[in-house]
Amino acid sequence: MSNSHADQWTPDSWKRKPVSQQIKYGDSEALAQVIDKLRQLPPLVSASEVDSLKSHIADAQEGRAFILQGGDCAESFSDCNAEAISQKVRLLMSLSLLVSQQTQKPVIRIGRIAGQYAKPRSELTETQDQTTLPSYRGDLVNHIHFSESARMPDPARMLQGYSYASLTINYIRSLLEGDISDLFQLEQESQDLLSLKTNAKLHKSLDQFREAMRLFHQANGPQHNSRHWLEFFTSHEALHLHYEEALTRKANNGKWYNLSTHYPWVGMRTTIQDSAHIEYLRGIANPIAIKVGKDLSPETLVQLCKVLNPNNEAGRLTLIQRFGHQYIARVLPDMIKGVQAAGLNVLWSCDPMHGNTRVSSQGIKTRDFQHIQSELQQAFEIHAAHNSHLGGVHLEMTAEAVMECVGGTYGVTEQELDKAYTSLVDPRLNVAQVFELIDSLEDKQKHLHKIDTKHVSSS
Repeated sequence: MSNSHADQWTPDSWKRKPVSQQIKYGDSEALAQVIDKLRQLPPLVSASEVDSLKSHIADAQEGRAFILQGGDCAESFSDCNAEAISQKVRLLMSLSLLVSQQTQKPVIRIGRIAGQYAKPRSELTETQDQTTLPSYRGDLVNHIHFSESARMPDPARMLQGYSYASLTINYIRSLLEGDISDLFQLEQESQDLLSLKTNAKLHKSLDQFREAMRLFHQANGPQHNSRHWLEFFTSHEALHLHYEEALTRKANNGKWYNLSTHYPWVGMRTTIQDSAHIEYLRGIANPIAIKVGKDLSPETLVQLCKVLNPNNEAGRLTLIQRFGHQYIARVLPDMIKGVQAAGLNVLWSCDPMHGNTRVSSQGIKTRDFQHIQSELQQAFEIHAAHNSHLGGVHLEMTAEAVMECVGGTYGVTEQELDKAYTSLVDPRLNVAQVFELIDSLEDKQKHLHKIDTKHVSSS
C-alpha cells in the first residue's frame, strides 16, 4: 500500500466503503446527536494500556507468552452488576492460571467484556408466528424481546452501552486492586453447576485447581496484586462502526486509537477485502484481530494482512482461526504456509467455538464439546508440524451454571439444553467444560513445549 493511500485514512473514511451488517436507523438526526455526544465523552481505556497489550501480543507471537481471550457471546446490559462482572473476571483469572500451567508461559487475559454488545447475524430478520421483525443485533442496537418496538434499532442504546461499558471497566479495575485470593474463588459457581445435575461429579480439573489455589495461598499468604496480576484487557467485535468511530481519538503521539476497548476484532462476516470494517481497522493503532474462516483463500488472507499491517509490525495483527473440527486439517496448513512465505508477523489464535455450531434436534443452537476439543488439539498439532505455534485461544464461556454445549465429562445431553440456557445468541462452555478443555491439553502441551522451546532457542 502506498503512503498516499494510508494518509487518506480518517476515523470516518469507512463510510466510503461497502458496509456489511449495517444497522439501519429510522431517525438520522437522532443518530447524529448520539454520535456527537459520544465524541465528547471520556475514553474508556488509555492509549498506554493499548500499547502495553500490543507489546504482550508481540511476545506471544514469539512464543514467550500466551493469549487467553474469553467471555460471553453477547453481553447484556442487565449483566452490568457486581456479581455477574466478578464471576466473569474470576473465571478468566482462574482459567489463566491453568493455561499458564499447561503452556509453561505467562498468560495475558483478555475478556470479551465491557463492550461486546453488538452481534452480526446470518439473517437480518426473524419470523415468529407469521410476524417478521428485525433480528436481535445485541443490546447496543435493539432489545431481544420479540416486538416491533423492542426490535427497532435505537441510537440512544449506544449511550447506554457506553455507560455500562464504563461501569464494567471501573468495577474490574477495583477488583484487580484487591486481595489476589478473592480473584480465584469459583466455589459457588462449581456448586451451582453441580446442583443442575446431582449425579454428576465435578471434573477433576476443578478439584485440582482448588488444591493448587490452596497450596498457592498457603505458601504466599494474603497479598495484593503485583503489576502482572493487575493487567486485564478488554475486547469486543468492532461491528457497529458508528459507535467505534465516535470513540476513536488521536493520542499525543499523533496516532489514532479506538479507546472503547483495548483489542477490537472483526468477525468472519465482515472480514471482507475493501470493506468498511477493514478500512476502519487499518487506521487505528490498537492491536487488532480478524476472524479467519475456511472459505478465505491463503492469497486473500495475505493481502488482508498487508492492508491491516503494512509495516509488518509485531503485535499488531492477530488471526483468529475458526474452521470447525472437520475442516481445520484441510485449510489451516496452506494458510500457515502462505503467511510464512510472505514473511508476515501475526499471532495465531484458535477459536474452536464458532466453526462447530449446530442446531439440536429440538431446534436449539448448541456445540459439541468433543468437536471443540478436537479443533483446539488439532490446531496445536498443525502449527507445531509446520514450524509455527499457536499463541492464543478464543473461547465463548461463562461462570454461570448453564447447559448450552453438549458433551464433556459433565455430560450435557440435547434433551437438557432447555433446562439452563441463558445465552442471548450462541452457546457457551460452562465452568466444568472449559476447565476440562484446558486440562485435556496437558499431555499434548508437554510434548509441544519441548518442540516450541527448540524452535524459539534456534530462532
